Amino acid sequence: MYDARQVRIHAYGEPERMQVDTVSLPAPGDGEVLISQKAAGINFIDIYHRKGIFPIPQLPGAIGVEAAGNIVAVGPNVTGFLPGDRVAYAGPPVGSYADSRIMKASKIVKIPDKIGFSDAASLMLKGMTAHMLMTRVRPVKAGESILVHAAAGGLGSILCQWANAIGVRVIGTVGTSAKAETALALGCSDVILYKEQDFVAEVQRLTDGQGVNAVYEGVGGDTLSRSLDCLAPFGIAVNLGQVGNPLQSIDLAALGPQRSLSVAVPGVFAHLRTCPDIQAAADEMFSFVTSGKIKPKVGHRYPLENASEAHRILESGTTTGAIILET
Repeated sequence: MYDARQVRIHAYGEPERMQVDTVSLPAPGDGEVLISQKAAGINFIDIYHRKGIFPIPQLPGAIGVEAAGNIVAVGPNVTGFLPGDRVAYAGPPVGSYADSRIMKASKIVKIPDKIGFSDAASLMLKGMTAHMLMTRVRPVKAGESILVHAAAGGLGSILCQWANAIGVRVIGTVGTSAKAETALALGCSDVILYKEQDFVAEVQRLTDGQGVNAVYEGVGGDTLSRSLDCLAPFGIAVNLGQVGNPLQSIDLAALGPQRSLSVAVPGVFAHLRTCPDIQAAADEMFSFVTSGKIKPKVGHRYPLENASEAHRILESGTTTGAIILET
């Protein structure tokens, strides 16, 4: 048996519902590994789990969907992994807010020596989401243009850098002048202050009325429907969450045939579950980091005991870069 410290919720609700508990873990079973976790990423889905919008399997229970650390022990029939290996993961089952954890070996990937645990923990969910968007949902290519809402945020910063690295023009939206400077440094050719400017009109102006090939947004509400007006023919609007408001219905007649548009609501967990080679996909994502084309930014670090504070700052909308818990 192994003792682990977990951030758990005993009832759904506000950040104060989270507390650190000590639990006993069994030895890793068939196809499993025990990971000594060094850092865990914090994401909006964790807030949905904490509030019960997406209920977790049982209460009390731990939340969190990504982390990085060292393998301590391996169970029977585990191949390709050994104690001491540096690994990371993203996706269900929930429970990454912990200093130790049992995981299926099929769900973890090795991380390059050049990438630290904190960066790896901040990269897995957002980086693999970017991989899904750039390679699977709508592969973009040099010479095309995209619009990234919340360009200075955790996912937005990776998307901007990835697209810029392959020669795609990136237009970003942000809420403040300070975030505009960040977005420009991330590779945006132009930045729109959406609180002061009409982003639809600005996109049309910046593209001489041609529109962009893809829009990525995680706000919900009317941001998705208004983003359709930013698209060029055969463009795609991609929703990645509903931070602001629930998704509105989209009238299929508004998509075509004259406009010939598409809407996608992809999920990274489905991408991870159906990816034929998760290590190869992660390696492709990591290669952008080790080559310097993507520079991960951890904006806020908290110990496990301060998970509630980490949630509060994420919900405030004032963050730049990723938020992690360090054990």
